[in-house]
Amino acid sequence: MFGWLFPSSCPVDPEAKRWVERRMAWLRDEFGADDRYAGGMGLPTREFFPDPYDGSRKAVRVLFDRVCDYMGVEPGLIRLKFLRPSANPLFLVNDGGEAVPTEAAGLYEGEVIRVNEAETADPMSLVGTLAHELAHQRLIGEGRIDPNVYDNELLTDLTVVFKGLGVFLANVPRHWDGNHTRWPGTALRKPEYMTGPMFGYALALMAWVRQDANPAWARHLRSGVRAEFRQGLRFLHKTGDAALRPPARRPR
Repeated sequence: MFGWLFPSSCPVDPEAKRWVERRMAWLRDEFGADDRYAGGMGLPTREFFPDPYDGSRKAVRVLFDRVCDYMGVEPGLIRLKFLRPSANPLFLVNDGGEAVPTEAAGLYEGEVIRVNEAETADPMSLVGTLAHELAHQRLIGEGRIDPNVYDNELLTDLTVVFKGLGVFLANVPRHWDGNHTRWPGTALRKPEYMTGPMFGYALALMAWVRQDANPAWARHLRSGVRAEFRQGLRFLHKTGDAALRPPARRPR
């Protein structure tokens, strides 16, 4: 009766759907299935981030070490440095009236990660930025991908989801509408970074393969992404249309 109100269609276009599933399978093969099937989901709570935070560089470094641990990067392997925000930043908007970033939140430079000091005011947004840059280390620094691959930034975002910190990026996605290209061989637009619907579907796929129909962590998603997550989960449970499958249950 209320199917129109709670749609079971996939929240992303067919190319984005195929990409999420294919790259999630690739991440499973690269890092092992434990993260996908049994790994924890990091959340913006004291359980996961118990350290006092006052925005100081010392506090940021403590936070950085904790994110390193969650992302599987040895803390001493990467140095953290800071970028000063521009004294006269530009304020641009796209055709839809949305703000377009003009300064990088973070930069990956091999042995160094730089974070914009403006990011340090919001520790949970900062977690997403640090996790994204550390995902570059897991992919580029460990020689898993060529940095010039067409989906470098997209795959970096998805790696954060796979490693369990996707909630932080999903709540503050780096969705730059001016940076669209095309999915290879199609006329469909490809974003530079994962969009809210892509995060929603990727997180739904994680819940589905873990056979968790109502994960408690979903309440930590902001409302828009949470709706797309729920839509993706309904789609998967209704259709089973995904390249990834839940693990077979062993007979008792």
